[in-house]
Amino acid sequence: MEIGVSAFAETTEHPETGALLSHAERLREIVEEIEVADQVGLDVYGLGEHHRPDYAASAPAVVLAAAATRTTRIRLSSAVTVLSSEDPVRVFQQFATLDGLSDGRAEIMAGRGSFIESFPLFGYDLEDYDDLYAEKLDLLLKIRENPKRVNWSGGKFRADVPGLGVYPLPVQQPLPVWIAVGGNPQSVVRAGTLGLPLAIAIIGGMPEQFAPLADLYREAGARAGHDPSTLRIATHSHGFVAPTTQQATDVHFKPYQAVMNGLGRERGWNHFSRTSYEAARSRRGALLVGSPEEVAEKIVKQHEQLGIDRFMLHVSAGTMPHADVLRAIELLGTEVAPLVRKALEN
Repeated sequence: MEIGVSAFAETTEHPETGALLSHAERLREIVEEIEVADQVGLDVYGLGEHHRPDYAASAPAVVLAAAATRTTRIRLSSAVTVLSSEDPVRVFQQFATLDGLSDGRAEIMAGRGSFIESFPLFGYDLEDYDDLYAEKLDLLLKIRENPKRVNWSGGKFRADVPGLGVYPLPVQQPLPVWIAVGGNPQSVVRAGTLGLPLAIAIIGGMPEQFAPLADLYREAGARAGHDPSTLRIATHSHGFVAPTTQQATDVHFKPYQAVMNGLGRERGWNHFSRTSYEAARSRRGALLVGSPEEVAEKIVKQHEQLGIDRFMLHVSAGTMPHADVLRAIELLGTEVAPLVRKALEN
């Protein structure tokens, strides 16, 4: 099973120190995180797209490209690309460029987006949320199928592409495209029907609650006639690793609480208390914070419950000391990943 890291390049104020990184500083930190992840043998690093002041990565492909020439083996993915408000031609070009710079390590995780800032920014109507995604995914996959000659027409939101080429050509044929979902069954069925790998964000509740989505995905893929071995599932969960549980929670809780309460004020959630945190961090909860042994145990549990092929740990939800984040990534690669792989061998 592949194990990696995901990040959104958060630039929130530290709740205790008041430290607030500039976007430029955070982007440079992300490149260093990717370098460390590569050095300790992790399989993938995913960077999500956002268009708001508390996140620095509005152009993940650019940041990943900066890391491409400083790494050798780690896969470089978006997590996610908000395809609904993007131009699929430009998305393909950006990630094909990244694929060339990395010698075949680029991936696109295409999602509809859980944040809405990009829609008014690029002149789209939220009432078209679903239709935009369906149309743009169709075009992206058409480009991927034969980038040298793209024939696509009939779109509501974009001009036709009448037999044109989209360059540069990627190293990988085809360029990998994942469907990223937060729990929408329609998107899960779409991924299975298209035979595309599925990435599920497991942020709240219990991972076992997402098992029906994994089953739905595989059923849709089987009905569409796809080889079951090609129907891959990844999960993405918040978490943090330190040498001991106490050290992990000491670093992680306050910044994480600040982020969750900030989002809660926007979305009408209840206050995220220490009790809420410990419930999420419990053995059945979706939050993976603790020692390497504890985090490994919960990754193995997700594998058992959902049959996942890839797990990505979001280690920096909120502003934390960069040295601690790098240490968490190091532990994920040198201690957690070997424990997981050993457990899955048995």
